Amino acid sequence: MAGRPRTTIGTYGTVTTRRFNHGSWLAETRVRDADGRLRQVRVRGRTSNLATAALKDRLLSRPAFGAAGGLRPDSAFDVLADEWLDDLEVQDLAHRTREAYQDRLRLHVRPAMEHYTLGEITTGRVERFLKSELAISYSQASHSRTVLNLLFAFALRHDAIARNPVEGTSPLPRPKGAPKALTLVQITKLREAAATWRTEPGLPGPKSDGQVRDIIEVLLGTAMRPGEVLALRACDITDGPRGMVAHVTGTVVYRKKKGVVRQTHPKTDASDRYVPVPAFAAKVIRRRLKTIRAADRERTIFANRTGGPMNPYNVRRTFREFVVLAGLDGTGISMRWYRRTGATVLARGLGTDTAATFLGHTSSKITEGYYIEPDLTVDHAPAALLDRTLRSEDADGSLLAKPAVESEEDLLDEIDTAADDDVDGAA
Repeated sequence: MAGRPRTTIGTYGTVTTRRFNHGSWLAETRVRDADGRLRQVRVRGRTSNLATAALKDRLLSRPAFGAAGGLRPDSAFDVLADEWLDDLEVQDLAHRTREAYQDRLRLHVRPAMEHYTLGEITTGRVERFLKSELAISYSQASHSRTVLNLLFAFALRHDAIARNPVEGTSPLPRPKGAPKALTLVQITKLREAAATWRTEPGLPGPKSDGQVRDIIEVLLGTAMRPGEVLALRACDITDGPRGMVAHVTGTVVYRKKKGVVRQTHPKTDASDRYVPVPAFAAKVIRRRLKTIRAADRERTIFANRTGGPMNPYNVRRTFREFVVLAGLDGTGISMRWYRRTGATVLARGLGTDTAATFLGHTSSKITEGYYIEPDLTVDHAPAALLDRTLRSEDADGSLLAKPAVESEEDLLDEIDTAADDDVDGAA
């Protein structure tokens, strides 16, 4: 014979009342706490109804015995958000990644969810929110979904919810036919615009020093993140018989209240890598290195007037002027497109695993951890392929004309996440 079903954790059984000493009443019930144990709860009152009401108030404010933390299904979303932000501060994340999550929560997710308790945030409510974000852009919906997933995974780990409401939502449909890479025609137009920007005779203001022009050549040749290119120093460059190699050891970011700084580590462990540089980009770097004294080898190759790192926002602003001068305004082209272009060439010519490794993403062919020693050998094949495809003279555009290969979309979507790029935001 089956026994009586267990009381659900966090709920209580039937409330009973009985007369107590001196005419008062005692209301009592049993509640099953977060540790799975049943406990008796009793409250007295002048009448049966008052005792019952006082008991129910006690149950609502009762601490959850055996709970892992202070989060509960009836906790406000704001409580979860604040605890998650505190936890974010101790996570091993790049500063810009942390700021991107904080901004996404503040500007999009919190305003939509702040009036709910955790138990009230259903899959349907999350679905409707993501659909409203998708109506604005795929990118906005995707980033909001990422933050919600992180928030509810945190709540799940603290036993505040039984399941993650994001998991049952519909997949976000990717926009069809959206361009992912620059064409050779667009590359040529941008090169011409960069070469002629602010060179007109009699133009007021400072003339172009050519730094942003050179930055986009290095971006095109290395498919680095813009912040990684801005962080390159003379001491990070090795120029040998087989060609030039750049060691990515940091990134340039803008930090609130601190300004522009060179962060002494790149975005992830996989981002610390050796990148072979194609001949056309190596030529630019060699020219820049000639202007740097031996004593300044730890100074960034691209620097402001005081020798500090260039402001990424100023670089991005100048690049937007190149886009307008090239007649490409309205295309959505941003600095991130250079990274996309390199990824596209490598994925189609050498495979997505090679492209992922070159970009500083995790590759399915490489198990990094305790069991396999990292292979620090530099493969120059990607550099040769990028040089043949993207150089300024006699470029072979056949790979860019090919259809996408398997997993290419996933690789490019990873590039398009806000946190992948320390410099380039919305165009």
